Amino acid sequence: MTDKPFIRLGTRRSPLAMAQAVETRRRLCEAHGWHEEAVELVTVIASGDKIQDRPLADIGGKALWTRELDIWLAEGRIDAAVHSMKDVETLRPREIAIGAILPRADKADVLLGALSISALPRGAKVGTSAPRRAAQLLHARPDLEVVGIRGNVATRMAKLGAGEADATFLAAAGLERLGETGVGIRLDPEEWLPAPAQAAIGIECRSDDEQAQGYLSAIDHRDSREEVMAERALLEALGGTCHSPIAVLTRREGSEFSMTAAIYSADGAVRVRETSNFAATDLDAARALGRKLLESAPAHVTALFGAAA
Repeated sequence: MTDKPFIRLGTRRSPLAMAQAVETRRRLCEAHGWHEEAVELVTVIASGDKIQDRPLADIGGKALWTRELDIWLAEGRIDAAVHSMKDVETLRPREIAIGAILPRADKADVLLGALSISALPRGAKVGTSAPRRAAQLLHARPDLEVVGIRGNVATRMAKLGAGEADATFLAAAGLERLGETGVGIRLDPEEWLPAPAQAAIGIECRSDDEQAQGYLSAIDHRDSREEVMAERALLEALGGTCHSPIAVLTRREGSEFSMTAAIYSADGAVRVRETSNFAATDLDAARALGRKLLESAPAHVTALFGAAA
């Protein structure tokens, strides 16, 4: 037992966020030989969890997942914050550092409600509020109807059961972390490209907190960090926001990456897709891929990306 925690981890209260925080605590305790009580989990209710009836892009974007935890970090109420990296803004305050990226899980999406995209009946309603998923879906099946659907895993599954949509998508990693394996049909990420940084858990801390950075460095997974930072560099070059349909798959080949990325028009009619091979630490090459995508895209597609403004 300890008199006080060595580190206070901030987390959202959703079941998936809590599962990710528990995983982070377990890894910290194993790495340092701590008892579980050495890591305190401090929960907050994020703005994104409070507002469920509108698309994220319409109510403030990714900052809705990080705002409260950022404030608590700045105020010293927590020492670190656990995030799904796909939900973390590309450009972060200088006062905040990514202390660790945990080993990345399955990057794929899972389809619920049908055996495949092609098996969906003509005109079927597919629930998603993610521009990437909507654009990829309509690119493959322009006859389908996209309906907005948000909420945690249980909420989305309930909405599907209630008939609000005929099918929907979830992240395979989220289902796995919640113990919901065997749910839905896994979509091949080579064909159905994932979101940037999907399936990666990141832990942030204050840039000037050497003690927290030291604790977190012990659980940092280098290969996963390199993947996530490359995909965030791609996002940076694109000026990607919650309105931007961006998909990317990074494969490691020794010390190099093969990165395939695609950007879409909102209706999925236009897709620009490119592959680039580069050293895993070459973030400029990832940025160059982003610029190449924009240069190849028509104006109504580049208008969806901040870098083209």
